Amino acid sequence: MLFDFNECMKKGLIRKTIPSRGKASKSLEASLKWLDESEKNLQSNALRSSLLSAYLAVFHAARSILFFDGYREKSHACIARYLEEKYVRSGLLESK
Repeated sequence: MLFDFNECMKKGLIRKTIPSRGKASKSLEASLKWLDESEKNLQSNALRSSLLSAYLAVFHAARSILFFDGYREKSHACIARYLEEKYVRSGLLESK
């Protein structure tokens, strides 16, 4: 099930809320902790755990942008759609 940004908004999977630097900061802190855990797992050759931790690091980093901009997600996939709509199209992020 692949949505575009407008479908995510229509279905309530991304919704507008009050921007929060505090929530953005906490999510970014969580991202850094998950990244650290991913590196430790990789050094211990716990590859699946490392991959999962890396995914959560990226998730929380992306989520911090939503909080900062005043959005809330109910779908991991819709976070990507938000970033594409708001940041890739404007050239602030590359599509890769």
